Amino acid sequence: MASQSQVMFFSPFLAARYLKPKRTFVSIITVISILGVALGVWAMIVVIAVFTGYGERIKESILGFEPHLVVDSGAIIEDWLEPYEKIEALDGVVSVTPYVMGQVIMDYNGMRSAPRMRGIIPPEGAELERMRSKIAKQPDPRDPNNPEKALPRGDFFGENDFYSAVIGDGIAEGQNIQIGDKILLHSPRNVEAIMQMVGRIEQAKNEEEQKEAIETFREMTAPQELTVTGIFDSGSWELDSSIVFVHLETAQVLYGFDMEECHGIAVRTDDAFKANRYQEAIHKILPEKFRVLTWGQMNKTVFDAVAAERQAMYLILLIIMIVSSFGIMSTTITVTVQKQTEIGLLKALGSREGQVAWVFLLQGMIVGLVGVAVGMAAAELTLYFRNDISSWVGRTFGVDIFSAEIYGVEGGLPAVQTFRDLAVTVASALTCCTLAALIPALIAASFQPAKALRGQ
Repeated sequence: MASQSQVMFFSPFLAARYLKPKRTFVSIITVISILGVALGVWAMIVVIAVFTGYGERIKESILGFEPHLVVDSGAIIEDWLEPYEKIEALDGVVSVTPYVMGQVIMDYNGMRSAPRMRGIIPPEGAELERMRSKIAKQPDPRDPNNPEKALPRGDFFGENDFYSAVIGDGIAEGQNIQIGDKILLHSPRNVEAIMQMVGRIEQAKNEEEQKEAIETFREMTAPQELTVTGIFDSGSWELDSSIVFVHLETAQVLYGFDMEECHGIAVRTDDAFKANRYQEAIHKILPEKFRVLTWGQMNKTVFDAVAAERQAMYLILLIIMIVSSFGIMSTTITVTVQKQTEIGLLKALGSREGQVAWVFLLQGMIVGLVGVAVGMAAAELTLYFRNDISSWVGRTFGVDIFSAEIYGVEGGLPAVQTFRDLAVTVASALTCCTLAALIPALIAASFQPAKALRGQ
């Protein structure tokens, strides 16, 4: 029984023996094969973690700042109070606000830009605290090196702050706007009416009519002067560089709306990931003319782009992994040729083809396991020190690896690992290594004992 047991388990023993480090060309190829697998695993884990982190960072910035659902009618909502009250009465709805949103011309000290204005009802309670948590921070002059004592850059406007505005830190930094500065917002509304007024001025019969028309024209195009009371930091460069919050009534005046009119109704719930359920509930209580969009639908293009890039990078890295596995194939083939006589002896002593094949198959699997372990360790170190590495590369080579302006999110290089991603990476690497060793193993198993002993 002992001899049969020893014969049964000789395959792992010989596989480990053939991989024992020696001063031979085979050992060098083995090391190169391990490094090839390790590099493939390292690259795949790091890149997939960064892309996953990027997607999660975008979700965090959207869910922490943007509404979970938006209700609109494809046109101006003429009486927002009725749908507002119905939505507010739903269980799980945290906050509801009608909004007026559109492009405006902002003028600050002669510098003009075209941000998006968002007029909302001033938040209260928990919603106000959430918005305040997005207010940007600045160092405390008394202790500038202590981030825990950083001071908020202003505050969100209140119920009666009709002449206040809260802007993104991207806008503030771009135009050097500080708390307390005055900005002018010009509305692009009533273009047709303005053109008619220009025609009226040109066709005025006397100076009195002309002056009257000019005065009316000035009133129509008069900008709204607002004081910057807060500067926010949403974590998304796109939002921070394009959004100006104002009071709902201020936005209505700029766009020439009545107090009952708005563009849509923004809704936040107690669970953003159940937005589809709330979407169905809102559809049931509102007329068919209203459309309800979830945060996922509103940002579908962004998430689809991230998912497509992630899948493309995974395929590219998988190809690199397949190329790396050819190193294992070359190692196993070399060992098979060198050990041809020993293979013939094993078969002459009664070893089955499966046992011989397992010797070389296990050899490839061991190389794969070692490579995967080394690659995972290197990947974990890289991800842990990713921001330090990114900073060093930027200082040394002048390359911004993860630009907030380009990728639209702030906070350094993101990275999120999931068990599924790790499992897929490890399984892919081990499968490639096993398949690469399978062909040499089958070749070794097919050797004829007599020919193998003669070295033919």
